[in-house]
Amino acid sequence: MSKILVIDDQRSIRNTLKEILSFENYDISLAENGKEALEILRKEEFDLALCDIKMPEMDGMELLKEVINQSIDTPFIMISGHGNIDTAVEAIKVGAFDFIEKPLDLNRILITIKNALDKSKLITETKVLKKKVSKKYEIVGKSKSIIEILEMADKVATTDARVLITGSNGTGKELIAHRIHELSSRNKAPFIEVNCAAIPSELIESELFGHEKGAFTSAIKQRKGKFELASGGTLFLDEIGDMSLNAQAKVLRALQENKITRVGGDKEIKVDVRILAATNKNLKEEIENNKFREDLYHRLSVILLKIPSLNERIDDIPLLAEHFISNICKEMGYPKKSIDKSAIIELQKLNYSGNIREFRNIIERLIILGQDTITDKDVSKFTKINE
Repeated sequence: MSKILVIDDQRSIRNTLKEILSFENYDISLAENGKEALEILRKEEFDLALCDIKMPEMDGMELLKEVINQSIDTPFIMISGHGNIDTAVEAIKVGAFDFIEKPLDLNRILITIKNALDKSKLITETKVLKKKVSKKYEIVGKSKSIIEILEMADKVATTDARVLITGSNGTGKELIAHRIHELSSRNKAPFIEVNCAAIPSELIESELFGHEKGAFTSAIKQRKGKFELASGGTLFLDEIGDMSLNAQAKVLRALQENKITRVGGDKEIKVDVRILAATNKNLKEEIENNKFREDLYHRLSVILLKIPSLNERIDDIPLLAEHFISNICKEMGYPKKSIDKSAIIELQKLNYSGNIREFRNIIERLIILGQDTITDKDVSKFTKINE
């Protein structure tokens, strides 16, 4: 049964709406002004609110703005006896689902309520689905160093600022990039990833900017590049420190002008792309060695995020161990194994040159070769402590 909060300073309207909507099998609560409604909404969850605009103390528009500021998810249908187009437009702009004029039409109310509840249900289902999808890119840890990075990533995600993510291999740079995209306003558009180290230098330009038919021997048809495919969304340039200087120059031009030209073409194509880049190299050293363009570095590093190594966040090892044990046992169809505190202590003594990726491999090995409860003896036997 859907819960609806009716907010109106006129008792007769409140009671009439309660009677009608209760008959339609809705669970109805009442509030006579905005302040009372705000207190109720802070304490209880509602599927919908019907709210009058003209009320004493706190009117409906003030209440709607406060509800949005406080991140209360209840959708609002605004009601007014002094309705006009400007009021309706303002209400929708602020965040209302719809606007209804008095005198109230019963059919209009019931249809609008149904539409609002259907949309609310769809949004909730989408959020749940997104959480399931996001599990793939979950970042586990509560150490100070990782919390600081996550807070910075969350803050920058709401902007379109370019971000350069640095750190050793296996620290989770790709996870941070996905997190920024998913928390951004571009999350409904594509997230396109390019591994610059995996593409030969002679093909990187075609990969990024596309090519026209006949541009080179194997170009048998026109092909869009990653910049075009990511337009409206996010382009993640992984291992950008391995990109050739020639390709760097063209990427710099694309960032400066928001335009690209396909290989073998002369037409400029406008693109709207947010750039996230990552590298395990020290780009300042690469600049000194004339292997990376300084002007491109400054274009990319509006925000710089350095991901800590696992050796710098050993306090997270108990959480990571439980996380990987649970996931790996589930993937393999094993009963969930447990791990001794003594085994955790031994794991914290290891040197993880391969970071999280190496740690996961070790946990998988311990699950396969160890006992039902992983012990310090298992860790000593199946891993090698760096001497």
